[in-house]
Amino acid sequence: MPLAEDLLGADTVDALADRLGRALGGRPAQTVSRCGASLGGLSFSARTAAVRDAVLSDLPDRWPDVERVLRTALEDPEFTGWMTYPVNEAVAVHGLAAPDAFEPALRLLGALTPRLTAEIAVRPFLRADLHRALRVMAPWTEHDDPHVRRLVSEGTRPRLPWAPRLPDLVADPAPALPLLHALRGDPSAYVRRSVANHLNDISRDHPAVAVATADRWLAADAGSDTERLVRHGLRTLVKAGDPAALTLLGHAPDAPVEVTGPLVHTTEIRIGDHLVFDYAVANTGDRPASVVVDYVIHHVKANGSRTPKVFKLTTRTLAPGERWKATRRHSFRAITTRRYHRGVHLVRLQVNGVPRGGDVPFLLADGT
Repeated sequence: MPLAEDLLGADTVDALADRLGRALGGRPAQTVSRCGASLGGLSFSARTAAVRDAVLSDLPDRWPDVERVLRTALEDPEFTGWMTYPVNEAVAVHGLAAPDAFEPALRLLGALTPRLTAEIAVRPFLRADLHRALRVMAPWTEHDDPHVRRLVSEGTRPRLPWAPRLPDLVADPAPALPLLHALRGDPSAYVRRSVANHLNDISRDHPAVAVATADRWLAADAGSDTERLVRHGLRTLVKAGDPAALTLLGHAPDAPVEVTGPLVHTTEIRIGDHLVFDYAVANTGDRPASVVVDYVIHHVKANGSRTPKVFKLTTRTLAPGERWKATRRHSFRAITTRRYHRGVHLVRLQVNGVPRGGDVPFLLADGT
């Protein structure tokens, strides 16, 4: 993962100062220039805030003049990449500070996003006035540039990672659905992937809405691109064993299968080791069976209770009488996102969201 200084370091900020100076008509962007030397040790978010404030200091006070300068900067192809990230943030500050700047500032972010995505910078507009912002963004679904089209779906994601949530769309995703519908068949896989991720966000809060939306899209166009989009968009529901999502994707919860396992290799392991188990799934029916095979580990918590987490094994179609078998190694190595606790854990299999067989206990002991 790139370091903060690699994304927004002194060299990048110096280059930004140079590009802004040109757009300002040769007047130096002195605050931005000085800022580059003071970023050492700062996180990426702190660097962004510092450079954003420096950009605001060097830009004119009035919005029309700000827009003129930045559109002049956009005429320079070297005004691109991470140097534009804090500029996007500065545009958001200006756009929300003056009532008459809201819509033109949002349109300017649409022009900036091909240089580096403005998916974070548009969110304050969506939080401030959702429907007004969506009216501005709606025509972008037909824009020639895929980066601008993607901004519609990615910028409006209710739960975009590393960004503030959009409470109105978390509560009710309906206002954004027409935009996603318009982009579902986009010629760019980059855009369709964003639509799928937005659908997945919706599924976390409104699973029935996500499944119904996916159903409509498949009914309108059952091509491979749409099927791939829907599978990616419903992945969280599939992993959770949601019956409606599994059925829509052809994974019948009542599929005629026989499951063997999990057969653990040892019933006691230590933190840092692997749990190793064998499993097999056989199609006992007379038709091909589409199966999503997962395993669930019930981890021991600090208070001694257990909490389940689903992990994927395989998704495949089994011919009548076909038997699939494999071995899985599950790591219990300590990681930053999970702390393991000693005690009796449980592991079981599930097929198409339905638990199969019983829970198999194993003891997780302290590491050596």
